[in-house]
Amino acid sequence: MLFDYETLRIIWWAFLGLLLMGFAIMSGVYLGVGVLLPLVAKTDEERGVLINATGSGWDGNQLWLVLAGGVLFAAWPVAYAVSFSTLFFVLLLSLFSLFLSPLGFGCRSKLSTKRWRGNWDKALFVGGVVPAVMFGIAFGNLLTGLPFYLEGDMRIIYQGSFWSLFQPFALLAGLLSLSMLVMQGAVYLQIKTVEVINDRAKKVVFISTLVTLALFALAGYWVTLMEGYHISSEVFPDGPSNPLLKTVKQAPGLWLDNYGHLAGLWAIPGCTFVAGLMTWGLSKRDQPEGAFIFSSIAIASIILTAGCSMFPFIAPSSLVVNHSLTVWDASASLWTLNLMFWGAVICWPFILIYSGWIFRALRCKLATE
Repeated sequence: MLFDYETLRIIWWAFLGLLLMGFAIMSGVYLGVGVLLPLVAKTDEERGVLINATGSGWDGNQLWLVLAGGVLFAAWPVAYAVSFSTLFFVLLLSLFSLFLSPLGFGCRSKLSTKRWRGNWDKALFVGGVVPAVMFGIAFGNLLTGLPFYLEGDMRIIYQGSFWSLFQPFALLAGLLSLSMLVMQGAVYLQIKTVEVINDRAKKVVFISTLVTLALFALAGYWVTLMEGYHISSEVFPDGPSNPLLKTVKQAPGLWLDNYGHLAGLWAIPGCTFVAGLMTWGLSKRDQPEGAFIFSSIAIASIILTAGCSMFPFIAPSSLVVNHSLTVWDASASLWTLNLMFWGAVICWPFILIYSGWIFRALRCKLATE
């Protein structure tokens, strides 16, 4: 085999993170525009402009989400089971609300009646807000720990509730997720529109960028105070996949442990602030294409900051910390990870080509429906 067990585990952790970044960047366009539909567009004609700006490629972000779910299922099956058991209601709400986007983009223009279009505009708004917030809440719960433990036969026991998912830090993460996707959608609208809609989108870019950076800073400070996780026993990166063989300690500030061991990681959250300020500056100077690149970098940096803080944990347990799932002890077999790697090598170019095709119309400005 080309790679050993440890290397393949790291490769698939990185690939999962890349897919999540791709989904956030892509969905930021479509979910973000859905959120902005009643805010930036004041008339039916203006809302039609926003629909035309995004409707032709709404399905592009779904590809990244499906692939991320597939990678989690195949590479870390236990983590997949735990995540979908503990975060079931959050993921279910996200899934149902995501259904509204394709329906809204496809059905809104079928009839010209005010009631028909108004109802689909509301559906697109809900389909933008709910997934954006719910995905952030899911990440927030991962950082605070999921209420589960494993029995000797690896059976998952979940002791949480629906309302326990909406804890304060998770809500903060949900707002951060919403604001960064709105920022992405507003920059995209600045690229695609002219005149009054363009001016409104520019104002939203300014507000959403500042809110995103402020919430990111607040979340970072909160993480320094909250309980983090650290493997206190010997780590076997190429060892067997058995989460019950390790010892984990929990203490405030341990989510920053990786940054203490590798100071260069601080460049990642730093990049978020730099990219955010560049997004605002370029947008103000009417250079939205450059602003879109930097807003995408800011989103990727936010997700990567969370991933580097948690590494090697994938699904920490708040009930029995020793049962937390990590990259090293919850993965599929070496043979499975190697087979997946070669499948990814073959399929990845087609994914990139498809994503590029989705954004092929970025240069075009829209003025009317």
